[in-house]
Amino acid sequence: QELETFVHLQMERLTIAKHRVGDAFRSTVNAFTTTGGESKFLENGTLTPEEFVAAGDQLTFKFPTWRWEEGDAGLRASYLPKERQYLITRNVPCKDRVRALDSALDQIKSEDDWLLPPEVSGSASNDLKDVDDLAGPSEGKADPVGPGLNLNFDADDDFLGDGAAKASNLPDFSDLDKQLQQEDGYPAAATAPSVIVAEAPDANILKTRTYDLSITYDKYYRTPRLWLFGYNENGDPLTPEEVYEDVLSDYKSKTVTVDPHPLTGTPTVSIHPCQHAQVMKKVIDDWIEQGLTPRHDLALFVFLKFISSVVPTINYDFTMEIEF
Repeated sequence: QELETFVHLQMERLTIAKHRVGDAFRSTVNAFTTTGGESKFLENGTLTPEEFVAAGDQLTFKFPTWRWEEGDAGLRASYLPKERQYLITRNVPCKDRVRALDSALDQIKSEDDWLLPPEVSGSASNDLKDVDDLAGPSEGKADPVGPGLNLNFDADDDFLGDGAAKASNLPDFSDLDKQLQQEDGYPAAATAPSVIVAEAPDANILKTRTYDLSITYDKYYRTPRLWLFGYNENGDPLTPEEVYEDVLSDYKSKTVTVDPHPLTGTPTVSIHPCQHAQVMKKVIDDWIEQGLTPRHDLALFVFLKFISSVVPTINYDFTMEIEF
């Protein structure tokens, strides 16, 4: 066990060293190259600075929790507008650690291509009812769950206005407290209690880790790059080791490293962009096969959905259908 741990640590150190050497090389290349204005989005999934800005504008329009920042004056990129240097969203909750998610997945068993928790797996699965049986009669209504999993709610299914007539056969609960007290042999209270005990204002507030997530443009790879700066339940900054607790183990010290943020200079955990263009290219090819015209301004939505597989417990992805 000790030998295995030692070998693992040495491999991590070697990976980090290779990353540092690679960063030095890429920085040198960036200093002597220009960004270029010709789009390569369809060919290889990369973005020009102008396409990155267009994608950022689309993201901030759809999700106002994201906004543009200028960054430190001495660190700004000349190929990006001053007021659009990078994107940021703050105070993103992260309630669970990745190891808790791994533990939950390990306890799930598969039967007939369905994932079932242990208490309903095995012989108990034979007693499971069909969804239609649980939902009751549909009265001829169309399936409320259509493409894209959009849920529709019938406004008539309430107890106000015309809906009240539907509830006329329900028991009257308005005097339930008095009826229960009489059945138990206690007279109904004539007056309200003289003392009311109130809970502390923060008693029901769940404190969790939070993250500030930022997206910069990587000049070398010509793709977006995500940065993670976390805080514990008391608002204190997380150490890199603590941030790694919220990253899937397959990515630790490989594609996730600590580097100075390019627009603030603060050491920040980042997800290395070396694979981002390949993922985007696969999505572009899929769009073309479906007869859709690829749009570079939607690139950040794809990017964030991809990143969610690396940090699955950081709840930043407001899942949406990509509209063409």
